[in-house]
Amino acid sequence: MSRSRFLSSIIVNSYPMRLIRASIRAIDLFTLWTGRVVSWLALLLVLVVVYDVFTRYVLSSSSVGVQELEWHLFALIFLLSAGWTLQQDKHVRVDVFYCRLSVRHKALINLAGGLLFLIPFSVTVIISSWPFVSNSFAVMESSPDPGGLPWRFLIKAAIPTGFFLLLLQGISGILRSVLTLSGQPQHSGI
Repeated sequence: MSRSRFLSSIIVNSYPMRLIRASIRAIDLFTLWTGRVVSWLALLLVLVVVYDVFTRYVLSSSSVGVQELEWHLFALIFLLSAGWTLQQDKHVRVDVFYCRLSVRHKALINLAGGLLFLIPFSVTVIISSWPFVSNSFAVMESSPDPGGLPWRFLIKAAIPTGFFLLLLQGISGILRSVLTLSGQPQHSGI
């Protein structure tokens, strides 16, 4: 075995690299599980919308609670699936140049984007939404509309929760970029 191959195998199998790989795998598995659970809310949302349309246009009856349930389900889907969407690389991106870049350059852009934008923005939203959410919990906030849904504070809790899930998956992406830049790419092998 050549010296460079020997050193490379030591680096690849070193404790920090194994820890990085294990962290990526744990975060990715958690994100995948969360995404699959949250995806069922889309089916529930479709059923609620069909019910709302039927009762409104066929039975000439409407319910504020049903309309609020639609909004709440949409908010939960949007917020709680952001990390899963990032993991699946389905967020909107201007792909004019990115698609033509090498794997290494893509990793560099993903690393910079994660460190400069994703992490600071996610942390800012989590911190700034905390008083808003805790105040909502303190007063056990409900809908102000007659016939509206109770427990609005639970829906508001999805804001920091969703951004925490996005932050976690962003950390996984950053670690994956670090592996790629160190010559040891790890793809989402979950």
